[in-house]
Amino acid sequence: MVKVKICGITNLEDALCSFFSGAAAIGFVFYKKSPRYIRPYKAANISRILPNKIKRVGVFVDEKVLTVKKIAKLCNLDMLQFHGKESPEYCKKFKGYKVIKAFRISKKEDLEGVFKYKTFAYLFDSFSKTNLGGTGNKFNWKILAQAARMRPIVFLSGGLAAGNIKKAVKLLKPDWVDVSSSLESKPGKKNHKKIRKFIQAVGPV
Repeated sequence: MVKVKICGITNLEDALCSFFSGAAAIGFVFYKKSPRYIRPYKAANISRILPNKIKRVGVFVDEKVLTVKKIAKLCNLDMLQFHGKESPEYCKKFKGYKVIKAFRISKKEDLEGVFKYKTFAYLFDSFSKTNLGGTGNKFNWKILAQAARMRPIVFLSGGLAAGNIKKAVKLLKPDWVDVSSSLESKPGKKNHKKIRKFIQAVGPV
């Protein structure tokens, strides 16, 4: 069974819906320029209420190491997702946490250098000149078909929805799928029917 991460959580209702619908993780975006940004103390309050069974992921973009560690402790994060230009050396500085390095894909050359990162997982997302994530656009999955079968753990993101998720999982066999904007009624607010429909669609392939 492929695990589902619902990203861009900004309120308790969406977090609880994600959990009760079967998501294995939720993501808090701590990048202030994102329309899905959440203040650390608000994320901490949500985290406190959620069952331990669901994983908490913090999304950061070129943030100071000390700031990441403070937020991670405050919010009881399980995983740290780095979506900027963080180096392999930077990613090694967070012992005790599972680190996910995100890569934005538009062409085959974008995969060069990926394996220099000795992280828990890789996340592959769509490239955009204006957004670092949550674009709602998918990339050419054929570019990733070979690399996605390599390890470590692979998260697939970018334009995933109930209508295309089975095809994506069948082609790329990711360990996780990561979804955000396609499940929203507006940036930062999830549509609960879409959450349930997406997770049901992931199902056994």
